[in-house]
Amino acid sequence: MTSREIIQKALRRQQPPRLPVLMPSLGVDDRAVLPIKTPVNFAPARPGTDEWGCVWDTTAVPNMGQVIEHPLADMRRLDSCPTPDYRDASRYRDVDTALRQAEAAGKYRCGFLFMVLFERMHSLHGFENTLMDLYADRPAMEALADRIVEVQLTFVNEVARRYPGRLDGWCMTDDWGTQQNAFISYELWMDFFHPRYKRIFDAMHEAGCDVWVHSCGRVNDLIEGYIQAGVDIVNLQQPRVLGIEEIGRRYRGRMAFESLADIQTTLPTGDKQKIATDVEALMTHWADAAGGFVFSDYGDDEAIGVTDSSVKTFMYDAFSQWSEKIYGNPLPPRKSS
Repeated sequence: MTSREIIQKALRRQQPPRLPVLMPSLGVDDRAVLPIKTPVNFAPARPGTDEWGCVWDTTAVPNMGQVIEHPLADMRRLDSCPTPDYRDASRYRDVDTALRQAEAAGKYRCGFLFMVLFERMHSLHGFENTLMDLYADRPAMEALADRIVEVQLTFVNEVARRYPGRLDGWCMTDDWGTQQNAFISYELWMDFFHPRYKRIFDAMHEAGCDVWVHSCGRVNDLIEGYIQAGVDIVNLQQPRVLGIEEIGRRYRGRMAFESLADIQTTLPTGDKQKIATDVEALMTHWADAAGGFVFSDYGDDEAIGVTDSSVKTFMYDAFSQWSEKIYGNPLPPRKSS
């Protein structure tokens, strides 16, 4: 069975022959993400400026950085704010080759949409401004959100037009929580964000794609909103913050999960007993024999304080043992540490 089929069976709870795994750092990855790039003629006005006009900077520790200048701090500039042109053919210059390679290898093919809605709103308008104006200036926030949704729909539909039937899923990011709770109430989220997410996710489903969403923080209640909007799998990398048993009790069987040993409270400690405990809890409460779970990497060891490579190989081997126990087969052989 191909990697693509294994992921699809896990997401649809159709008894995959093993646990799907996304661990490129250890040489094993069932998924291929398309290399969709910025257009060749994109020329930022100043270093660190993205296609939306947001200015980014990084810290001393290598990472994705953060927005330091928000082009729509003044919402009167909305109509003049730049947006990405997803119809530019040069953006897709490497995609066909990558697709052919992924298809030949039997990989699950996925597009990637960075900052799908809420994160893009506050990168443009500022985090505090966005939270306040959801209450103080709702019409302005609706105009901003709808502008973003239209751009993202153009992206999704353009990829579907160019590569019909060749993409299996869309992955995206939108962090929604602190260590204690979501940034806004569930009621406001459902009223404001749910219908806009649903428009995007419906377009992805219409193109034959699964919907993968990443969200950090204690977003326990918002997962219900994601389900209602059509999310097929949610990436949660702080399972201890959420409560592994609680999330399993509320949502197992209703959507799939993508996760690993907790990147905040477990992996940085290097404590292998804690890692084994996390793996057992995840495979007991989030996965089952029908599927519903994908094991993945965080992707930035330095950022989470993992300096010993044996930590990840131990975690990989622990998940492999559980894969064999539940599905009958271990994970593919990994690279040595």
